[in-house]
Amino acid sequence: MLKLSVLDLANIGEGFTAADALANALDLAQHAEAAGYHRFWLAEHHNLAGIASAATAVCIGHVAGGTSTIRVGAGGVMLPNHSPMVIAEQFGTLATLYPGRIDLGLGRAPGTDQHTMRALRRGPESSERFPQDVIELRTLLGPPQEHQTLHAIPGEDTNVPLWILGSSLFGAQLGAALGLPYAFASHFAPQALMQAVQIYRERFEPSEQLAKPYVMVGCNVIVADTEEEAKRLFTSTQQTFTRMVRGGRGKLPPPIDDIETFWSGAEKAQVSSMLACSFYGSPETITAKLQPLIDATGADELMISAATWDHKARVRSYELLAQALREKTPHAAEVTKRSSSALS
Repeated sequence: MLKLSVLDLANIGEGFTAADALANALDLAQHAEAAGYHRFWLAEHHNLAGIASAATAVCIGHVAGGTSTIRVGAGGVMLPNHSPMVIAEQFGTLATLYPGRIDLGLGRAPGTDQHTMRALRRGPESSERFPQDVIELRTLLGPPQEHQTLHAIPGEDTNVPLWILGSSLFGAQLGAALGLPYAFASHFAPQALMQAVQIYRERFEPSEQLAKPYVMVGCNVIVADTEEEAKRLFTSTQQTFTRMVRGGRGKLPPPIDDIETFWSGAEKAQVSSMLACSFYGSPETITAKLQPLIDATGADELMISAATWDHKARVRSYELLAQALREKTPHAAEVTKRSSSALS
């Protein structure tokens, strides 16, 4: 059955603060749990005025402490920014506090700029050690071995489920080789999605964590009571990506009535390509819009991002999406009670 999950960047909207964003993240997680979403992930980003989830493990603890059944995790931690030992201790502690509910998605990109990378005391060569660091991290979170001298306490034998995140073929090959579940970041870089999924499934080697391939597909989805309102809410995301194309960032902007007045033709083409796995609509139309992506990828799970400036509209969007999929495709979408196992 297709599972639905939430990706939250703890966006800081214009006119709001980081404290507002973190309070909203917990509130959204609580509503997502009530609506039947399977997991709630936060992502590591640094030196960005519009994102409050830089201290990702701390944010995960904040959300996990305010919920009871939904899985909570990182989507993801950018491992080149950290030593595997530190991440093993952080997520081992989270798994000890919230057993059976913590996920650890791992990315190879730094998630920041060169200046911030230096401030994090990590160099650009760190990404070259990513495969070795993933293996080291998995060992630290696994059962202790004879003659092992380095122990993550808490951490060892918590067996926190690891995921490989990516937007290229590298992550697909690594996830397959290590027998780990794979999440593709098609919500902002969809170009290699189909090829990556195919390579991952073809080359998958079973592991102790996972017996067969498991694919999560990221997408932006905004649902509102009317098609027009959903289209308007989506302009916040479109503005944000246009600013990225222009070399700027800033806080999440409020929606505007006509996005065509904001971007140029060239910007529209580039942003639209980046947002090819993005969908907006009413409860009556959204399922039909999502179905081709579900069919084409054979996704086991959709990780939904909905960057809307109005927090109440964002909560409403996730609730409407869960309801629409439950009603339209009752046998294809699992948006009901979940178990606490890693992938079920």
